[in-house]
Amino acid sequence: MQQKVVLITGGSSGIGKSIGLYLQSQGHKVYGTSRNLSKYPDFKSFELLELEVTDPTSIRSAVQQILDREDRIDVLINNAGVGITGPIEETPHQEITKAFDVNFNGPLHLAKAVLPQMRLQKSGLIINITSIAGGMGLPYRGIYSATKGAVDIVSEALRMEVKDFGIQITTVAPGDFATNIAAGRYHAPIEGQSPYSTAYGKTLKMINKDVDTAEDPILVAKKVLEIINTAKPKVHYKVGDALQKLSLFLKKILPDKIYEKLVLNHYKL
Repeated sequence: MQQKVVLITGGSSGIGKSIGLYLQSQGHKVYGTSRNLSKYPDFKSFELLELEVTDPTSIRSAVQQILDREDRIDVLINNAGVGITGPIEETPHQEITKAFDVNFNGPLHLAKAVLPQMRLQKSGLIINITSIAGGMGLPYRGIYSATKGAVDIVSEALRMEVKDFGIQITTVAPGDFATNIAAGRYHAPIEGQSPYSTAYGKTLKMINKDVDTAEDPILVAKKVLEIINTAKPKVHYKVGDALQKLSLFLKKILPDKIYEKLVLNHYKL
């Protein structure tokens, strides 16, 4: 197996860390990133670089550090992201903009930074970590779903644009996995006088419960390795429990209002 130089954004915890540890254990050279290295003074799992995905200057600096050491970048895994929940009407717009800056603009900034090098190499793979939630509009998670759905669509376009350069683009959409995403997620506050307070509060409890009882993110890491070892990756991959993957299939085949009814029943709304 040929060693790959892999860059993973958001590699200090959660799914990103799990991917980094697993790829390194399989012989690859892994560079993870964190927006604040000072929070991880004892991080020894793999190389960790400081990188802010909303800052093109920070991105160029991190990419150049890797090129100075390795002379190549074989795989970019755009994993860094932020969660956001709340009634759309009551979610501050600066938080909506922030979510799009990190979850959508961030992967685009990273792709733009590594594509010139990948063209020179005549090879490269970009894996954008999206979400099963990006395939549907979910109550009180509409902004998060929108950011991840947008990455799915732009990945489809970019994949076609770079195919002649030997570069592959794909997405991996995880369902719920046991990570610390809830701790860093922006929650629009549940206001007692809000007309959404009861329904939002109930839904938020269900969302957090799903994460707390979710599967090990090593499953995502194993799927990523499978993709790296695939000559011609598919456009999209899904990783999650059977019910979560079934929800996407049902959305494709059911009339919109029937599917909407299923979602409402699931959340007891």
